Amino acid sequence: MTTTQPNDKAMRPLLEWLLAQYPDTPKTRAKQWIAAGRVSVNGKIIRLPHQLLSNPAGTLELHDRRATALECGPTGWQIHPRVTLLHIDAALAVVNKGPGLLAVPAQHDDTSALGLLADFLTGALRANTRGAGGRGYSLPPAYRRLHPLPVHRLDQYTSGVFCMAMNPSARQHLIAQLQTRAMRREYVAYVEGRPTQPRGTWRNWLKLRDDEMRQFVITDTEAQLAGDAAVEAITHYEVLTEFPLTGGAGIVSKLRFRLETGCKHQIRAQAAYAGLPLVGDHVYNRKYRENAPQTPRINFPRQALHAAMLSLEHPAPPHERRTWTAALPKDLFKLETLLRTGRI
Repeated sequence: MTTTQPNDKAMRPLLEWLLAQYPDTPKTRAKQWIAAGRVSVNGKIIRLPHQLLSNPAGTLELHDRRATALECGPTGWQIHPRVTLLHIDAALAVVNKGPGLLAVPAQHDDTSALGLLADFLTGALRANTRGAGGRGYSLPPAYRRLHPLPVHRLDQYTSGVFCMAMNPSARQHLIAQLQTRAMRREYVAYVEGRPTQPRGTWRNWLKLRDDEMRQFVITDTEAQLAGDAAVEAITHYEVLTEFPLTGGAGIVSKLRFRLETGCKHQIRAQAAYAGLPLVGDHVYNRKYRENAPQTPRINFPRQALHAAMLSLEHPAPPHERRTWTAALPKDLFKLETLLRTGRI
């Protein structure tokens, strides 16, 4: 059968270019291929059959039914008001979590980022994003068989980027990176006070309270007595900006943290121990406790902490290193604006 190519110089719908390349394919089936995310141009999956394109000239590909990596765009797909999907493939998912949402469920019926991603994969949720993968478009069928698994987590009131595994083998690979400190995690925080040095490293022993709701910094001797209950915490910090408070009430410093280890509440506990408690931290900042004396404090409803960057070795071959970032959420952006303009 002779293939009829559309005019090479004309802008044509993707569907026409696809049918020209596969002339024996019924139009309905070609549309299904596009909607399922099996068609890419220049390596980018396109799900709009009527999207106008110039001649793809050999870059149009039809993929098989396996779960290939989905391009979520520079800002990701918002699958829930507090969850944005940044990347997903058959081995790995990366999301940007909003404050106030659990990363993984503590109880079976808890709402969490992990559970919401699972709902999205089953089709119970749709992405609130126009374009590829947006409202009204289905994920490729292969994704319906995937189930997100926990790797690490963020505190409920900490925002930012974290990853989940999509199969047990990938989970094992990612956890090994945490254990060998190969996974790089950077945070941004707003703390009360100013470090004595513009950059440095905190090394402490931490021990969880019996109810596991709070960490305590303990001495080397106490750590030896505590045995496995004591964990070493290593955090590298760097001062990004300093904001003088109005009326000479002190300084708020914007810090970048890089975790070398990963303990529960690590940054929050170490910062408070160093005399630099996080703005809004109702556990480790004494000013926000219910029985605290009436001292001036910044009115902020949560710990001012954001997971800004995640870098890891992809768990599937060829194991290339990938990096994802998450911009400040609205509440921290507003906090910094108020600090920068001297309104706090």
